[in-house]
Formats: sequence, C-alpha cells, structure tokens
Amino acid sequence: MSYKEDFITFMVRSGVLTFGDFTTKSGRKTPYFVNTGNYKTGAQAARLGDYYAACMNENLGEEVTALFGPAYKGIPLVVAGAASLYRNYGRDLPYCFNRKEAKDHGEGGSMVGYKPQDGDVIAIVEDVVTAGTAVRESLELFRQVAQVKVAYLFVSVDRMERGTGNCSTLDELRRDYGIKVCPIVTVREIIDYLHNRPVDGHVYIDDDIRARMEAYLEQYGPRAE
Repeated sequence: MSYKEDFITFMVRSGVLTFGDFTTKSGRKTPYFVNTGNYKTGAQAARLGDYYAACMNENLGEEVTALFGPAYKGIPLVVAGAASLYRNYGRDLPYCFNRKEAKDHGEGGSMVGYKPQDGDVIAIVEDVVTAGTAVRESLELFRQVAQVKVAYLFVSVDRMERGTGNCSTLDELRRDYGIKVCPIVTVREIIDYLHNRPVDGHVYIDDDIRARMEAYLEQYGPRAE
C-alpha cells in the first residue's frame, strides 16, 4: 500500500474524511467533508506528520530553506511534518508559524520559531485549501517580514474545485504566484481508492456516493477557459 492509500484509510479511521450531506463555507452542498480538526491524539499527530513528510520528500526541492504553517491549523502540521522529515529522511529544515496578532512586548513580531531572512525559499504547510484565503494572507504577511520566495504549498487533500474563476483554487495559486502545489492526495485518488473498497468492513464510497461525488466535481470542478 502506498503512503497515499494508507493516508486515505487513516483519514477515514480518524473521522476526518466523512461522507453524507454537508454545506461548505462557500455554501456549496457537498457529499463529502474533510475536517482536519478531528485529529486529536499524539499517535494521529505523529502519523500525520509522516504523511506530510513523505509528500515533502517526494516533491521538495533542495532550494527550500524553511517551512511555514499558517495559524491555526497549519501550526501542528508544520511542526509534525518538520520533525518527521528529519526523523525519517534526515533533512533538518527550520520551521515557523505566525501569531494571529503581533506580539507587542518581549521580542515582539508576528512570527514564532525561525525568523525568515531575505532570500529564503519557503514551503507552506496547510490542511485543506478551499478559497486560498490563508495562503494569500501568508504571502502578504511575508511581504512585511522579509523578501522571501514562497515556492511550495503542501496540503492534505486537493478537492479539485473551482476558485474565483474557471480553474481550481490550487491552479489559481500556481498561476498567480508560481507556487508548486503538492497535495498528499486528490479527491480523484480518494474516489478511485475507496470505491467499493471496505475499510474495517464498511464501504464508504459505494456506487451511489461515487455518483454524487462525480456530479459534484462536474458542477464545481475546473472548466476549460
């Protein structure tokens, strides 16, 4: 089993990947939902870091000098991912994350951990990107901290949905900012792997759920421009 397939099973068992009737923040009715807020144990955090590290090891260029996790959900992800990247692959990269409100006492500033320097090449570690708001806020934050290049974005799931235009949100980030976006898995990989495949005796994506997910992608997926 590949780390991608193992990650899909891990999300289901953790109650992070669920199926049914949901409404996204944008108001879209969706037959599946990814809620990374449901990770809550040390064992889950350790394994999650391993999946991110596997994806980083596969895609991360040698030019990257630091990892960044946007507050709040990106904070445990970047810490767990950085630790696993060192433990499993021997690559020791500094990490940082931001405060929601800049500290006005002590050393001050908006960053915790590594202090980005001019010329740094940064990889952002996030959970699931919907509209790309947190990523764009991160880019704006870095403009106030140092002259860095944000070159990579690592996310757990690519929902493969349109953003503000006809292409997907992640494709918009690739196009607008030149960021290489690396999901651990895509929704297409989730469908293909879980369709009629039981996890602990239960089939989560049967023919009906697959048809609903395909219809959702047809309605909200990227369109040719």
